[in-house]
Parts: sequence; structure tokens; C-alpha cells
Amino acid sequence: MPYSYDDQNIFAKILRGEIPNDTVLETEHSLAFRDIQPQAPVHILVIPRGAYVNYDDFATNATDAEILDYTRAISKVCEIAGVDPDGFRMISNAGENGVQEVPHLHVHILGGRPLGRMLAKA
Repeated sequence: MPYSYDDQNIFAKILRGEIPNDTVLETEHSLAFRDIQPQAPVHILVIPRGAYVNYDDFATNATDAEILDYTRAISKVCEIAGVDPDGFRMISNAGENGVQEVPHLHVHILGGRPLGRMLAKA
């Protein structure tokens, strides 16, 4: 499936330095920063530097180096944030039905308190 990337999305602007962020970790292929509207005591976003719309786009089109770097960056962010021992939630929304608000792959790392069930039965 072809993906259309919008280079004017907020994360693209953050990557270009047009919008400031509270950086947690920078690597060659990834950037992690604190969410400006945190939903938990720890709420960090991890994004690839490449122009990928969602995880499917990333898994299909990213280089092995990008995939390895991004995966390890997520792990390092959990270590930095201290959420590993108590548990955390990692969320990546995709598409309209997945309620993806920014069309750039991003993972939310949430923790620092009990988070409850992820979805309620409809």
C-alpha cells in the first residue's frame, strides 16, 4: 500500500527544528520527547526521523538500521524514564479508525501509575 506523507505535520516540523520540544533522547534515526499534554506521569513520544506515516509504512519501507535504532530507542526511553520495573503502556495509533492524530509514526510510552484497562467493551 502506498503511503502519502505530509511534511507539514507537527512532528516533521519538530524534526526540522521549527517547533521546540522537551527532548528525552536523540539517536541517528530517532527522537524522543515529552508529550505536551501528558496522560500519565510519564508520557513520552518516540518518532523515527524518517518520513513514515504509521508502523506498517515503517516496517515495510524503513532500512534495517532505522528499524533497529527505533526499536532500541524505545527500550532506552523506557529505561531513562524508569518505567520498566513497574510496567508501562506503549501505544501506536494508525489511520482514522485507530484515531491517529498526527500522520507520522509515533509511539506513546505511558507509565508512572496504574493505567487500567486499555479498551472497554463496546
